[in-house]
Amino acid sequence: MFTSILTNVEGSLTVQNALICTLVSLVLGFLIALIYGSRGTCSKNFMVTLVMLPVLVQMIIMLVNGNLGTSVAVLGAFSLVRFRSVPGSSKEMAVIFFDMAVGLATGTGFLGFAATMTIMIGVVFLVLERTNFGESKAERKDLRITIAEHLDYTEIFDDIFQEYTSKCSLQRVKTTNLGSMYELEYYITLKDIRKEKEMIDAIRCRNGNLTIICGRRATIQEEL
Repeated sequence: MFTSILTNVEGSLTVQNALICTLVSLVLGFLIALIYGSRGTCSKNFMVTLVMLPVLVQMIIMLVNGNLGTSVAVLGAFSLVRFRSVPGSSKEMAVIFFDMAVGLATGTGFLGFAATMTIMIGVVFLVLERTNFGESKAERKDLRITIAEHLDYTEIFDDIFQEYTSKCSLQRVKTTNLGSMYELEYYITLKDIRKEKEMIDAIRCRNGNLTIICGRRATIQEEL
C-alpha cells in the first residue's frame, strides 16, 4: 500500500524528508523529460522545464503545509504565471499537468505512488506514440489558393475537388494585395495522397499560376 513518508504534516518537515522528496522529484522529472523527448523534437527550454517543474510544485506544497493564507497567495502567483505563458499543444499541456501531478505526490510524501504512476503513464505514452492510435486514415489537408479578384470563387474549383477529394469545405475568404486578389482557405480530404501534385497542377491552370499552399492541418493549427 502506498504511504506517505511525511507522517505528521503540520509543521514537522525534517531536512532528511525534504531532501529525499526533492531527489525523487528530480529523478522523476528527468525521467518524464527523457520519455517525452524520445519521441519528438522539443526545445531545451521545455526539457529543462519538465525536469524542474516537479521540484517546484513539491516545494510549494511543502511550504503551504495546510496554511490557508499561503494557499491563497500561491493561487494568485499561479494565476500571474498563467497569463505570461505561451499556448502549447494538447500533448505539451498533458505532460506539464503530468509533471505537476508528480510534484503534488512527492510534495505530500507519496514517493512510491509518484514513481509507480510515472513508470505506468510513461509506458502508456510510449506505446501510444509508437502505434497508429488516434491517427486519421484519411489524409486531411489545409489548402490555400490565391485567385484574381475578377474570378468567382464559389464554384471555380468544384470539378477539381470532386475528382481529387472526398471532402472539401471553404473555411475562409480573405482579400489580399490591396484588394486585388482573394485568398481562399479550404479544408480538404484527399482520395489519393499520390495525386496531390496532380491536383495542385490542375488548380494552377485555373488560378493563373498564383500562390497555392497545401499542408497538413496539424502543422498549421494544433487542435485538441
